Amino acid sequence: MRGFKSNNVAVLVNGIPINDMEWGGVYWSNWAGLSDVASNIQTQRGLGAALLAAPSVGGTINITTQGLDAKRGGSVWYGMGNDGMNQIGVKVSTGMMKNGWAVTLLGSRRWGDGYVQGTWFNSYNYFLNISKRINDAHQLSLTAFGAPQTHNKRSSQDGLTIMGWQEYGERYMDGESPYRYNPTWGYGLDGQRRSSNLNHYHKPQISLNHIWQIDEKSSLSSTFYMSFARGGGYKGLYRDVEYNGSKITSSSWYGVSDGKLLTQFRNADGTFGYNQIQLMNQQSQTGSNMVMADNINSHNWYGLVSTYKNSFLDDKLKFTGGLDLRYYKAEHYAKIIDLYDGEYFMDDVYRSRVKAINRPGLNQTNLEWVYEKLGVGDKVYRDYDGYTHNEGIFLQGEYTTLEKKLNIVVSGSASNTGYKLYNKYYYDEANGKTDWHNFFGGTIKGGANYNIDRHNNVFVNLGYISRAPYFSAGVFLYPERSVAVNLRPKNEKIMSFELGYGFHSKTFSLDFNAYYSKWFDKVTTRSLDLTGDMAGQTGSFVMNGVNARHMGLELAAVYRPATWVKLDAMISIGDFAWASNPTGYVYGPDGTPLAALNGTPASGVGAEDHLKSRLMQKDVKVGGTAQTTGSISATFYPWKGWRIGADWTFNTNNYSDYVVSGSSFTPGKDITVKDPWKIPWGQQFDLSASYGFKIGGVDARLSGNVNNLFNYNYVVDAYNTTGVKGEWDNVFRVFYSFGRTYSLKLRVNF
Repeated sequence: MRGFKSNNVAVLVNGIPINDMEWGGVYWSNWAGLSDVASNIQTQRGLGAALLAAPSVGGTINITTQGLDAKRGGSVWYGMGNDGMNQIGVKVSTGMMKNGWAVTLLGSRRWGDGYVQGTWFNSYNYFLNISKRINDAHQLSLTAFGAPQTHNKRSSQDGLTIMGWQEYGERYMDGESPYRYNPTWGYGLDGQRRSSNLNHYHKPQISLNHIWQIDEKSSLSSTFYMSFARGGGYKGLYRDVEYNGSKITSSSWYGVSDGKLLTQFRNADGTFGYNQIQLMNQQSQTGSNMVMADNINSHNWYGLVSTYKNSFLDDKLKFTGGLDLRYYKAEHYAKIIDLYDGEYFMDDVYRSRVKAINRPGLNQTNLEWVYEKLGVGDKVYRDYDGYTHNEGIFLQGEYTTLEKKLNIVVSGSASNTGYKLYNKYYYDEANGKTDWHNFFGGTIKGGANYNIDRHNNVFVNLGYISRAPYFSAGVFLYPERSVAVNLRPKNEKIMSFELGYGFHSKTFSLDFNAYYSKWFDKVTTRSLDLTGDMAGQTGSFVMNGVNARHMGLELAAVYRPATWVKLDAMISIGDFAWASNPTGYVYGPDGTPLAALNGTPASGVGAEDHLKSRLMQKDVKVGGTAQTTGSISATFYPWKGWRIGADWTFNTNNYSDYVVSGSSFTPGKDITVKDPWKIPWGQQFDLSASYGFKIGGVDARLSGNVNNLFNYNYVVDAYNTTGVKGEWDNVFRVFYSFGRTYSLKLRVNF
């Protein structure tokens, strides 16, 4: 939203935050199926009025699930689509019974092969709500839902160059779209599918909500919630040896590096050579040279959100206040899951980096431990716990006057966020536990809306946010291998202002707004290729004091010329650019501050010999998101039970993002970020239709969608290096949009 990625968009389910506590993002695969039980989905751009102590910058999405409002009955459905997609489900609800109880239960499954080669998926979804209206003053609601899933994906590193897609995609996809090619998809010697990008996760959430209607003007709503997430994703490990004249490195598991297709383990049909890795390990006299590990990322999350509301002065003044409390413990470790036909594995690449000063006894000097023979289930390469706590309060006052023409809202919040790290692989307990790092933050927001008449209104909003930096790559530089703390961690600050106009009538509605946001002191990490003895490994270029400017215009309109047709249109014209030239420091793959790109360690974080450089990126366009988007939609209701829709969407002013080039890195000199590549505009046309009818005396609806009807592929993401002006022939990590996809679903209600 407005150029901000998922970690800057607040996502709530029944008012409960679900953004990750360590890095702020949302994995939507963990919440599949919520739309089947949602009673309302609200999306608001900008600062918004979400009543939480840790607010968003780009916008807010709040999903409300069914409870006492659920109608009695149920439904069953079956759906199918492109590439073997299938879905089945059932939902039943008692509705509000005479005894005040209401129960809603849902279960579903979705599986298929995936549009991109080898991206099969299998997911389940369950939902349970038990609500009880005790009396007119008290109501309880217990909700539990989750979506255990397993899916294979194409790595974000596996984007080829534009010419690479034409060459290898055309060669290996056998007449299918070249952009469906997956460079890390393949098979083992037994013919079974193999992957280095498998993900499996289950994040159930359980909440208990109590609503107390104290009197006709005041109420108290409190929700205690908990989430116990379990799962992880695959990561290939290696030993620092040679095979067939080539050195094995971490990139040996990659399908692509900087846009170039890797061929060290590549079969003639283009699949990744998992079978070749098995043969290599079978022949090895020192165990497996390459194995697959499972990066486990589990957590326990507990929270309480309590909101008090009251009104005064004949409802002219409304007050809202509350608490937002959270505690989060995450466990991150890796374990071997597949030896790839080797007898054992030695994790000497990583154990040789464990320093004696950090872990007496088990460290790089203990060769027996460094070269210990490990098997399936043994921990390797990382093992750390992350702790986060957040305590906050929020207040809001809303005043309506001038015969309800003028509405003024003022809100604020204050919060304390604390982080703690315990690294158990590279440190012993005495050295691996950090102190708590606490950050005090807050917000202040104000807005006003004036209804000129019953059709026209104008509004203005402004706000200031001070938000704690994130746990990962904000406070702790490389938590999986180091307890090193960022040189100067500080709160991110955001100032935002918007004003707008609205017109609403029975047949026509229009909303227009202009916004300006300035983002200060963001911590940003960019990857950096190392050289010399560290060649083939990737370091980090960590920058503090990164500023950005996001501004734009938004227009949305709805026209209903007749009861059987509705027309929608929207356009968002943005201008997102970096607004500072931050200084960055270089760190090795284990979080060690470096004095040189060849791996020479510096004497300390921020020390005189710590390699640094200023990144000249001010006024360079922010990459990775289309800055101008738009759509035109038409929905028709030609006959009873019918709905037919057509949508045309487009995006433009999308720019390539950048990586810091190690080859052009000159110690002590500024790094100039050249202009990114302006990606050509993209557009697609979607069709949808549904028909409601009776079957066996019950209601049924058949619905279908065809997305990207004309099968038009356009570039959606790309990268260029800092020292080169981005052009179509030098960008890499290029990805294209999906081509034509379709789905069909039959739902029967009872």
